[in-house]
Amino acid sequence: MNFQPLGERVLVERIEEAKTTASGIYIPDSAKEKPSEGKVIAVSDEVKNVAVDDTVVFGKYSGSELTLDGTTYLVIETDDLFGIVK
Repeated sequence: MNFQPLGERVLVERIEEAKTTASGIYIPDSAKEKPSEGKVIAVSDEVKNVAVDDTVVFGKYSGSELTLDGTTYLVIETDDLFGIVK
């Protein structure tokens, strides 16, 4: 994949939540919410406080979906990121 975000944006791949609860109950896809955590795949040159491979938290409806090489990513402005998971 060869993609470079422009402006103060990052390319994020969502981290999927568990498919079962702690007690082993299966959660169907229709009952799941979209994950609000993801791994940073690419960063624009203007972004200084987020790096590739960081895990970030963002709003449920943040960003624009983009499909590259069969994988769905989000292009998110850094203002829509809540923080970095350490």
